[in-house]
Amino acid sequence: MQIYNTLTRQKQEFKPLNPPNVGLYVCGPTVYGDAHLGHARPAITFDILYRYLMHLGYKVRYVRNITDVGHLEHDADSGEDKIAKKARLEQLEPMEVVQYYTNRYHHDMELLGVLPPSIEPHASGHIIEQIDYIQKILDAGFAYVSEGSVYFDVRKYNEVYHYGRLSGRNIDDLYETTRDLDGQSEKRFPLDFALWKKASPQHIMHWHSPWSEGFPGWHLECSAMGTKYLGEQFDIHGGGMDLMFPHHECEIAQSCAALGHDTVRYWMHNNMITINGKKMGKSYNNFITLEQFFAGDHPLLSKPFSPMTIRLFILMAHYRSTVDFSSSALEAAEKGLTRLQETYARLQKLQPSKSSTMDISNLRERCEQAMADDLNTPLVVSELYDSARVINTIADGKAAISVADLEELKSVWKLFAEDLLGLRLADSATDDSHQQAYHKAVDMLLDMRLEAKQRKDWTTSDLIRNKLTELGFVIKDTKDGYEWSL
Repeated sequence: MQIYNTLTRQKQEFKPLNPPNVGLYVCGPTVYGDAHLGHARPAITFDILYRYLMHLGYKVRYVRNITDVGHLEHDADSGEDKIAKKARLEQLEPMEVVQYYTNRYHHDMELLGVLPPSIEPHASGHIIEQIDYIQKILDAGFAYVSEGSVYFDVRKYNEVYHYGRLSGRNIDDLYETTRDLDGQSEKRFPLDFALWKKASPQHIMHWHSPWSEGFPGWHLECSAMGTKYLGEQFDIHGGGMDLMFPHHECEIAQSCAALGHDTVRYWMHNNMITINGKKMGKSYNNFITLEQFFAGDHPLLSKPFSPMTIRLFILMAHYRSTVDFSSSALEAAEKGLTRLQETYARLQKLQPSKSSTMDISNLRERCEQAMADDLNTPLVVSELYDSARVINTIADGKAAISVADLEELKSVWKLFAEDLLGLRLADSATDDSHQQAYHKAVDMLLDMRLEAKQRKDWTTSDLIRNKLTELGFVIKDTKDGYEWSL
């Protein structure tokens, strides 16, 4: 399996430290608001990686954190904690805010078909580990205490290591662009970042530490929790490209300073979702929540879109490419999903013949090669579309397929469409009882039409067909009865 390592800026053969075990750490959400499309992309990207690694036979410990403290309003080191601000405005306890939005995030991820991680640690539940990690950095001489806060000494670190190697930056350029913005006299150098912040009297989230009553810096949580659950060295760390700097850059610095070596072997970053060429995000106030997508409740949306449409929309682009949102692009994904669902349904109904007249022998190999090539999901989707033509040709009675080839075709679609891409194709919408009843009702009407045709009651037959067509149903008569779609 080849994956693109952001640190080396090239594709590399994936070789885990301790096969068949794999340690995977992914930065999860900051839970102070509803999840939006920008949150869905990393969740789906690393869900695909998780699924594929398990398919390859690896035993994966997948850690995805919840940021519920230390993520500040203005930047990583200043301003009000975002969760505390939400709690203050809504007159709630901070952990009420955390629990509410964590529950909503989990619900949205379940709808999107995202598998839960092995471990989902909260930053607020690992304060002791973060304090211990800070002490290691202080003992190594790469941090200092200033007025009750603890800051990472970027210049001293840069003398020994290279600060900026993940993002391709250098300390001099960074200093030139940030020194005019710096207003924090506590720091020795503008690029120094907080490991621990002394809490102001009005700050409602704070803990005891050797330095002050305060709270950890945002970057620290991933270093501390990744080390706790995956060890001092682990295989893969992932997240959105917007986290590469400063968050992941600071993680590398913290780990090297505390442990004397890199913690992560492969860094993976998904690219952004944009609207009109600008990153979608809460900081830009241009985001659309997942709930708004599902309900169609936003001026930029032409209609509601199902979770599986959202998932396919994201998978139709490679995870390292930018995706520009538009309602028309989602409508195209919706049509593509309908095509896959209808083909999958026809595949289940195919009857085998003694021999095959169409070749499907290389489909599995081509899909495997696409997945092994840095998770090339658009190519897998394309291969499935190509094989859909074969399935529809056979279903239309214009070709034949043997028992062995039919089982292979079903196996490939089950593996790549459902198990690896995570698309729910067995039903055109949800699998709840209402949807099942809806399908049964349509089937009942078409069974009545079939009986009317057998009686040569053309008036009833045509009436049922015409009424269903007016409602948007497409009815297709087949040699075995009928097929329908909406």
